[in-house]
Amino acid sequence: MSRGVADIAPARLALLNGGSVASATLTEGLAIDFTELLAAAVPGIGGARLDRMRAQATAGITKRMALAAQLLLEAGADPAVLQAHPSDTVRGWVCFVIAAQAGLSLPQRLAAMRPLADDGHFGVREWAWLALRPRLAAQLDEAITLLAPWTADPSERVRRFACEALRPRGVWCAHIAQLKERPQLALPLLQPLRADPAVYVQDSVANWLNDAAKSQPDWVRSLCAQWRLESPVAATQRICKRALRSIS
Repeated sequence: MSRGVADIAPARLALLNGGSVASATLTEGLAIDFTELLAAAVPGIGGARLDRMRAQATAGITKRMALAAQLLLEAGADPAVLQAHPSDTVRGWVCFVIAAQAGLSLPQRLAAMRPLADDGHFGVREWAWLALRPRLAAQLDEAITLLAPWTADPSERVRRFACEALRPRGVWCAHIAQLKERPQLALPLLQPLRADPAVYVQDSVANWLNDAAKSQPDWVRSLCAQWRLESPVAATQRICKRALRSIS
């Protein structure tokens, strides 16, 4: 048993595996037994599918999230029902169902993902962009056009998704080569957020630019200099300071 699992009380772990509570920390989320949770969330999923999940117990969590979505699609589980589930991991599975479901256009996937991008749980919001990122990267121009209106959404969570989903490097995900080389393509997403009042969004914009600075430092320096002149407010100053932290 890993130290993280060992530090969780058995009664608490049983609740997490049974899907009756949401995880409070990343450690709790990583400790959940997907096979137990799948059986609890979708009792009719079948032993063969549970065996397939059990066989991947030591795989990385992103791989297991994708497998759970595949099993749910095969079983014909209703994403609308699971989207209201108390377990944040189950709601995270729905993110991957939306990304994997056949026959949906990118606008349809984004519309379906929006409530999950605005979910009250931090983990679900991360799964929302991670699940859809490969689709967005594969249709980059359309994705930027579709996400641009999200930068004006009243919810800071939705505004953050618009930026975070297409970070050039990101975390737990493949890089987007086109944005590493031509970060200016994402200006329709970055420019509207340069003075966002929410720290949650500011951090995402700063991290986006810090990613870009690893391959295009001069462009990031120039953009930040422009922003500081055009938007001399505290939010913009904070974004630029954090954006330049690796190259200044």
